Amino acid sequence: MLAALGFITVIAMLILIMTKKASPAVALIIVPLITGIIACAFITNPETGAVDFLANVQSLGSMIAGDDGLLSVAATGVMFIFSILFFGILTDAGTFRPIIGGITKLVGTNPVLIAVGTAILAMIVHLDGSGAVTFLICVPPLVPLYDAVGMKRTTLATIVAMSAGTMNILPWGGPTLRAATALGFGNDPVAFFLPVLPAVLVGLVLDLVIAALLGTREKARIGSVKLTSAEFKMAELTEEEKALARPHLFWVNIILIIAAIVTLLFSGFAPAVVFMIFYVLATVINYPKVADTKARVDANAKSAIMMCSVLFAAGAFCGIMTGTGMITEMANTLVAIIPDSLGEFFPAIVGVIGMPASLLFDPDSFYYGVLPVLAETAEGFGVAGVNVGRAAILGQMTVGFPVSPLTPSTFLLVGLAGVDLGEHQKKTIPILWVVSLVMVVVAILTGGVVI
Repeated sequence: MLAALGFITVIAMLILIMTKKASPAVALIIVPLITGIIACAFITNPETGAVDFLANVQSLGSMIAGDDGLLSVAATGVMFIFSILFFGILTDAGTFRPIIGGITKLVGTNPVLIAVGTAILAMIVHLDGSGAVTFLICVPPLVPLYDAVGMKRTTLATIVAMSAGTMNILPWGGPTLRAATALGFGNDPVAFFLPVLPAVLVGLVLDLVIAALLGTREKARIGSVKLTSAEFKMAELTEEEKALARPHLFWVNIILIIAAIVTLLFSGFAPAVVFMIFYVLATVINYPKVADTKARVDANAKSAIMMCSVLFAAGAFCGIMTGTGMITEMANTLVAIIPDSLGEFFPAIVGVIGMPASLLFDPDSFYYGVLPVLAETAEGFGVAGVNVGRAAILGQMTVGFPVSPLTPSTFLLVGLAGVDLGEHQKKTIPILWVVSLVMVVVAILTGGVVI
């Protein structure tokens, strides 16, 4: 029953979000709360073996607020607030306008080149394996460019998600490290990863092809008149924007951005701490007057509150799903329904469902809880369990992480891009699944995944 409630929870939540029948925050809270209360009628006390419905309902509060719930996203929420304020202040100061002007001189206003350039930038930045850092570096500078050219922000979010997701398969990425550790390759994740390297390279090439196709579609939608102007000109500043602009501090702000990125990558400080510090520096340098500081916080507070409300709602979702045991039972059900006749194709099956499974399981639950069970099941069918792990990393929380409601980075991406979560998922999920399936096929053909 818990498994059925788990699947109902995820499906109902996705339907509500994608059809815009409810906001993401509302769907992420109310759906698991209802199914969580129902689940309390089926949770037994491990000591007595009895069901205490009232005690179980009372425990929902601690599930939501505990380590698997709000506490798991608290630091990220702080990072969201101060990163939005940091980039918001730099945007108000006009820091990104000259950067966008330089980019347009390099790639012009051709949506195809812009789309491909976006994919390449996201791939390079995601070499560090951090989705949050990738989105923070790639999205804010590119939003004004996409707006000025007339390209959809959903296209930006899709391309960045696709490129970062594929790069997330690298051996220092979180999912691959988890899979290697769970399957006994903890000391040598590179050896675990290398057999699927050809598939990943094909996936990266496919990312560029898809980016070009998306750019071509945008070019056809926008039309040729706007794009054939001899000189690209950004919109004139309003009087308010002129008053806020700090052109004389451009290089100072650029140094701030570079310093923030370097600190994120190499200092060992938590991202929340980094952005708290650099928000203060950006504020003191650009708007030292208290009244100006308050005005800039007010101007950017709406975005911060919206993002954090969804993030903490996702924390409540994860806490209930994990605490009630629904995620565990969902995994057991998936394993049990696979017939013996399909046993030899077990790695391929895992590869096919890997990307969509990102919508059901967070990386820790899947790779430390589900994957060992799947690998053992494969061994029972005469298939080496490591093949299941390699098939899984071609989709589960790698390609699939930037659309999953179970990862804070997803909300950071849509928040920075200013797009609706449901719209992002509707447009991006099919594309990511295609990329994942192509990599699985290539891995099977090249022997990276043996069936």
